[in-house]
Amino acid sequence: MTDTLQIHIDRADGSLQRLIGLVERRGFHIDAMSLSDEGAMRRVQLQVRGRDAGRCTENLGRQIDKLIGATRVGCAPAPFAYRDSVAA
Repeated sequence: MTDTLQIHIDRADGSLQRLIGLVERRGFHIDAMSLSDEGAMRRVQLQVRGRDAGRCTENLGRQIDKLIGATRVGCAPAPFAYRDSVAA
């Protein structure tokens, strides 16, 4: 199952690399990623899926919340996020 995470991170050097490294080390594949700059922050939208059925996106979200300079905005299953982007 693919989930969508929306994250705000600082535009500091290496912040995006730390985020992606954390996602991969926690056992998730990144299927899609979009990135936009919003002043001093970056908005990152990741579509992720676990490498196995035991991976929980909610645990990944808690790990992202612990990253310095990262704030998780939301998490939703991908089909709902896809419908939102089609309707917009």
